[in-house]
Amino acid sequence: MTDEQKTVAIGAASGVLSMVAAIAGISQIWADTSALTDIAGRLAYTLKANALAAIPLMVGTITVANNRFLSEAIDPTLHKEDQATLINGRVLDNTLQQCVLFVIGTLALSVSLPASQMKVIAAAAIVFIVARFAFWIGYRIHPLYRAFGMAATMYLNIGILAWAGWNILRG
Repeated sequence: MTDEQKTVAIGAASGVLSMVAAIAGISQIWADTSALTDIAGRLAYTLKANALAAIPLMVGTITVANNRFLSEAIDPTLHKEDQATLINGRVLDNTLQQCVLFVIGTLALSVSLPASQMKVIAAAAIVFIVARFAFWIGYRIHPLYRAFGMAATMYLNIGILAWAGWNILRG
């Protein structure tokens, strides 16, 4: 394994472990959700969490727009973006992809969870936001350092979608 691969592997592993620990910890201290017994209430709760999870997407969009407005990259067809604008654009693209998966996964999961477990949706939204900003900060420091946030987000989405799928298959 190369030094670069080791850096990414360590970042990814620590991202996944941190994500799991954070979901577990936040879920333990989050407010009681046992009153969310109807589907409409669960979906409303999840949509509110998803609105918060869209914060990194909104901040990224504003950042890229301002980068372009304030530079020669105002016309994107000229390909005059500096390194920071290129990275911010890549982060924004990936954040959109991850956000779509997150929204689909949390909505699907919310209709199949017991009411007492709905707090995992809020915990996931908080972790999603933190992981996306960790991805962005890491990427801006050095592209290899994006692994922590990328793995935390990607495996969060994989876990949510797998859990929702399992609940659907169980009936």
